Amino acid sequence: MEDAIASLPKTELSDSAENGLIFMREEEKLARDVYLFFYEKYGLRIFNNIAKSESTHMSAIKMLLDKYELKDPVEIDEIGVFQNQDLAALYTQLTEAGNVSLLEALKVGATIEDLDIKDLMEFSAEIESEDILLVYNNLTKGSRNHLRSFYSRVLQYGGTYGPQFISQELFDTIINSPKERGSW
Repeated sequence: MEDAIASLPKTELSDSAENGLIFMREEEKLARDVYLFFYEKYGLRIFNNIAKSESTHMSAIKMLLDKYELKDPVEIDEIGVFQNQDLAALYTQLTEAGNVSLLEALKVGATIEDLDIKDLMEFSAEIESEDILLVYNNLTKGSRNHLRSFYSRVLQYGGTYGPQFISQELFDTIINSPKERGSW
C-alpha cells in the first residue's frame, strides 16, 4: 500500500479534496471505534475483524495526509474522540443504537458501511489524483465487503436491513455479488 501510494505523483489538491481526506480519516476511525465498542460488548469476531480492516483504512488515509502535508485530525487516537463534532455525535448515536442488542449492533455495522460507500463515491467523483483514487477505490471495495458481511449476519440473526444512504439498486448489486479481493 505504502509503495503504491508513494509511486504515484503528488498533485495539487482542491480544498474539497483536502477536506475529503481529513473527513475520511475520521470516518474510518468512527467505523473502527464503533466496531471495537461492539466487540467489547458482544464478543462477536466480525466486529474485531472489521475493526482491524478499518485500522488499515485509517493508515492508508494517514499516508495520504502525510504525503500532502495535511493536518491529521486524529491527534489523539482514543476510542470515541473526534475533532469533527458531527462524527462525535454520530459515534454516540450509533453506539447507543447498537447497545440495545447484538442484532441492532449488526444493523449499525451495515449502516456505517452504507454511509462509507456513499461518502467515498461522492469524494471519488471530485478527485483526479491517482493516489487518492487508488486509496478511495480500495476503501470502497473493503466497505462493500464489510456491508456484505454485516448484511449476512443481520439475516442470520433474523433481522432485515435496507440501504439508508446508497440506492437500493447499488445495495442489491453489492449484496448479490461475491466478496471482492483488494490490491493490498
